[in-house]
Amino acid sequence: MDQTRQEQQQNKKNNTQLLLRFLKGSKLLFVLSIACSALVTLVDMLNPQIIRAAIDNAIGGQASQFPGWVNEFVDSLGGFAYLGQHLYLMALAIAGLAVVRALAQYGTTLLNTRASENFVKSMRDKLFAHISRLPFAWHMKNHTGDIIQRCTTDVDRIRTFVAEQLTSVLRITILMAMGVAFMFSMNAPMAAIAVAPIPLILAYSVFFRKEMEEGFMKCDEQEGKVSAAVQENLTGVRVVRAFAAEARERKRFEETNQVYTDLWVHMAHIMGRFFSIQDILCGLQILLVTCFGAVFAVKGRMTPGEYVAFISYNGMLSFPIRRLGRMLSEMSKAGVSLERLAYIMDSEEEKDRPGAGEADMHGDIVFEHVDFAYENGPKILEDIDLTIPAGSTLGILGGTGSGKSTLMLLLDKLYEVPEGEGRITIGGTDIRDIRSEFLRKNIAIVLQEPFLFSRSIQDNIGIAREGITREQVEEAARDACLAASIENFSEGYETFVGERGVTLSGGQKQRTAIARALTQNAPVMIFDDSLSAVDSVTDAKIRGALEERFGTATIILISHRITTLSKADQVVVLEDGRITEKGTPDELKTAGGIYQKIYEIQLGVAEGRHTGAGKEAAHE
Repeated sequence: MDQTRQEQQQNKKNNTQLLLRFLKGSKLLFVLSIACSALVTLVDMLNPQIIRAAIDNAIGGQASQFPGWVNEFVDSLGGFAYLGQHLYLMALAIAGLAVVRALAQYGTTLLNTRASENFVKSMRDKLFAHISRLPFAWHMKNHTGDIIQRCTTDVDRIRTFVAEQLTSVLRITILMAMGVAFMFSMNAPMAAIAVAPIPLILAYSVFFRKEMEEGFMKCDEQEGKVSAAVQENLTGVRVVRAFAAEARERKRFEETNQVYTDLWVHMAHIMGRFFSIQDILCGLQILLVTCFGAVFAVKGRMTPGEYVAFISYNGMLSFPIRRLGRMLSEMSKAGVSLERLAYIMDSEEEKDRPGAGEADMHGDIVFEHVDFAYENGPKILEDIDLTIPAGSTLGILGGTGSGKSTLMLLLDKLYEVPEGEGRITIGGTDIRDIRSEFLRKNIAIVLQEPFLFSRSIQDNIGIAREGITREQVEEAARDACLAASIENFSEGYETFVGERGVTLSGGQKQRTAIARALTQNAPVMIFDDSLSAVDSVTDAKIRGALEERFGTATIILISHRITTLSKADQVVVLEDGRITEKGTPDELKTAGGIYQKIYEIQLGVAEGRHTGAGKEAAHE
């Protein structure tokens, strides 16, 4: 129990520090906004005192019970008797205070709005920057829809709380302190009656806060699942339509959404009980002040002016007290949202080894007895021992799940080889001793599933190289056999690519991704089954362009197509995470292994068809 309490206290401390970190650059504006708000509160406190003075002293002629400095100020104006004959002066005082209040309220709104916008910008900037530095493995474990929901809904909820609720809490605190002080200065017994129910109301609100916080946490988590379902269906709309799976996906979404709806209905029951009982307690507090105040006034223990002032102050206090309960509700929501953002901000960023630097990327690439398994999973790679000479072309062949893509993800340090599980070197330098940014700038990789941004084709090709010219983009497009397709588009290179490249065919997407990689002029190039959606003729043209353009680059080709691997200097075959065959294409096609079987299936059938076509032609 004590340990749990300590963890909760530590989490609250960490969340407070995170909030202060987000508030950097906005704190002064919020302080000035609160100062203006305090001035508004002070003006609100002074108005009932002017009305009290008008009723009791200026009109009623009673002896002043105000402090000496107030009496001295009134005497300098001619005294209460004079003010009673010239009530317009007291009206002007109220009007003047109204002008001051309006200016202070304007300042509050302006400063608060500016502070809140700076605050939310700071949150978004810090979240985006931190997320972009998180390891690839972290992104694989967390749903994109949930991350987006945290960075939008949760950010907005915290902004609303800080900009509206938290400043209101401070203003209410100031208002209550001033109001209680003024009430006790007028009539201590009556003030005690007015204040007595407040601790009960606050205790009741705190009691409900825990239940509300747990409920909001469940609602937020389920909202993340709803967002993830929407995001997956929108990005995978082609697959859904292709398999006529609309009804199944709609049913899946409706079930997820129903759980979300039920959670909010449950929260409505909790909030309904909370607000109803709170309103009853606040109503009883108002009833006590009204009734006891009337009795005190009738018995002469309170002047009519004091009674009117008491009613005014109690009216000022009763609404904030009600709001305080609602603010605790909002505080619960904000607390949950802050914890959800803290999960992101507390996730450890990708870091290089101390002393990691640059290295010669034109050397041999060596995998030294590498073993690898994803978190809580079986081994994907086992005892990978492989040397790729600098400037050579390596072909990798293997079935689904054999570890081909994992091998390349390790080379690009998107996943780290665990200590004691082997190492990968380039030019004799362990890649763990090479800065990740430098390594990735010198390894151009075309992934198995190319991702295109919702920008123009030119932007998508040139995104990997800063300051790239139009001529360099066009050259890369030609080498990727994409130029002819682009020229057929009405807007050419300015053609807008839809989300995830939905406006392009599979082959065009792959060639765009290849062109993007070619712009890097990197000494190491990886093509992870990235020619699977192009025809054999285009495949041959692209490989020819690669040989001509990057004669000195180390090229790694992962493919299921034998023709793609036929010009490689060496080919390795992966099976269940192990290298089972290694050699030149000519050696492997007669070695009696998997490579030969695939070779015979693919090229043997092709030759058979060619021979058959020749016979038919000869017969005709």
